[in-house]
Amino acid sequence: MPRLARLMALALRFEKLLRSGVVANYRQLASLGHVSPARISQIMNLLQLSPRLQKQILFLPHTQRGGDPIHLGQIRPITAVLDWTRQQKMAAKLWRGNDTT
Repeated sequence: MPRLARLMALALRFEKLLRSGVVANYRQLASLGHVSPARISQIMNLLQLSPRLQKQILFLPHTQRGGDPIHLGQIRPITAVLDWTRQQKMAAKLWRGNDTT
């Protein structure tokens, strides 16, 4: 499973933990996961993507050989865009450039 898909699933799971009150905040998530709060923020920013893009990421094809074609660093600029139509255009360009659909 591509790492980006795993991170998307983690973001969704973390959101559920936060909403249910199981964890209080990003700092607590970071402590439990042995990562920095900044890393948690990077992962949680995936939730800023349109539902369509979230689904595309969750169902990225398995990597057959070599590294994953799409990485979090490539997606992060898209998470900063609030317009979902523009996000989709940016992602389509990224997918085409990496032969990932």
